Amino acid sequence: MPDIVLATLNAKYIHASFGLRYLMANLGELRERAFMAEFIINQQPLEIVEAVLAHEPRIVGFGVYIWNVEQTTEVVALLKRIRPELIIILGGPEVSYETEGQGIVALADHVITGEADVKFAQICRELLSGDVPQQKIIAAELPAVNSLASPYDFYTEEDLKNRVIYVEASRGCPFTCEFCLSSLDIPVRAFNTEAFLASMQGLLDRGVKQFKFVDRTFNLHLPTSMGILQFFLDRWREGLFLHFEMVPDRLPEQLRALIKQFPPGAVQFEVGIQTFDDATSKNISRRQNLDRLEDNFRYLREETGVHIHADLIVGLPGEGIDSFGRGFDRLVMLNPQEIQVGILKRLRGTPIVRHDDEYRMIYAPNPPYEILSTRDVSFAEMQRMRRFARYWDIVANSGNFTATLQLLWRDGASPFHEFLRFSDWLHSTLRRTHLIALHVVAQSLFDFLVQVKGIEREVAATTLESDWHRTPSREALNLRGKPASSPKTSTPGMARRQAKHV
Repeated sequence: MPDIVLATLNAKYIHASFGLRYLMANLGELRERAFMAEFIINQQPLEIVEAVLAHEPRIVGFGVYIWNVEQTTEVVALLKRIRPELIIILGGPEVSYETEGQGIVALADHVITGEADVKFAQICRELLSGDVPQQKIIAAELPAVNSLASPYDFYTEEDLKNRVIYVEASRGCPFTCEFCLSSLDIPVRAFNTEAFLASMQGLLDRGVKQFKFVDRTFNLHLPTSMGILQFFLDRWREGLFLHFEMVPDRLPEQLRALIKQFPPGAVQFEVGIQTFDDATSKNISRRQNLDRLEDNFRYLREETGVHIHADLIVGLPGEGIDSFGRGFDRLVMLNPQEIQVGILKRLRGTPIVRHDDEYRMIYAPNPPYEILSTRDVSFAEMQRMRRFARYWDIVANSGNFTATLQLLWRDGASPFHEFLRFSDWLHSTLRRTHLIALHVVAQSLFDFLVQVKGIEREVAATTLESDWHRTPSREALNLRGKPASSPKTSTPGMARRQAKHV
């Protein structure tokens, strides 16, 4: 039986915990006395407790995040009630800041704040030797990344077949955006490129085809980003898929030329724009060159096969709905395949709280701590925007209705205002934002175009049917009064989802 159980509750099964694998890799001689246990947030707490206690551990370490803190708190409370002597150690971003008053912190024996890759092993050694640390809250020193043991061997064959494989070539972020925890993680620290690429070769040799880089600024250091892209380009194989987060206004010619060589759909860039409003950017200490950003977008869309996933945030201090809408329209015209409309969250430790009084920022008290209202966005308007974000994800980001969407804002109408109209109408019609079958979405979109927008029935039907049948397995829609069965849906997945976009 292991002395140490490393555990976390993932949002979904496909999300393998990168943090647990780092902790396991850096346990050193304690590795053989440890076991890694991953769960998901919709499992029953008693089921998780039973699985943990079956190993009869002396120490249990939990990775705690914004998406799992409530469920993990319940699990820890049960563990402590059943086995009071069990030592519980917490780590992760949710418990690294503002620890006072957190229920889960009160239940735990120790909390390691910051990057615990090395510190966790040190504390376990002390505890197992009977040397109990006097502090409950223990700050981890920033580890030298090139001294860390590699986590990649701890991806199992099951992980490689069924889960997202996370990798990182660097840690930290050079920017100071006040809503983001990465703004606290300075300086940027790069892993040795040669050693990192050797690890990537090992994953390729084991059959990995999809790599999700968690680096906050992949294209910050040109020689490194070019070296990584060239490495994968030289080893190109069918089905290879690379996901990067990139700085949107930094895309020099050398990088452009290299990106252009990848086949369509092989590379996805997640681009955090967040706002197009200069005053709002200043409020949140965000620096970006919008002219250069737009030029880079045009190049990527017109000259490469890169899939762009762009982010905008609703509820930033000083930005109202009209300003957000103008930015949204500007982004739609740049034609990324996906636009993620996010609602501002107040992450623990971030300096965004300095605006609370001036902009009357009111956040939900429980995770994920989303903004409820601001000086510039009322609660009712914020609720409308939550529905807007949800419906946009279902209709636009799914890639199922790319041509039909254009009918919403044809003749120069504002994409934001027209989709907001559709969002309001859809909610008044369906009265729900989840558990909506795809054929119901299609029929609703058709009805809105014809009944509300006044689009010619034949034009709407032909356009929608063209979108619909880009997935050949789907049965016919009932737009012209013919009986139809419920449609089949396609299999989820990053690469498969982006393939629907044109």
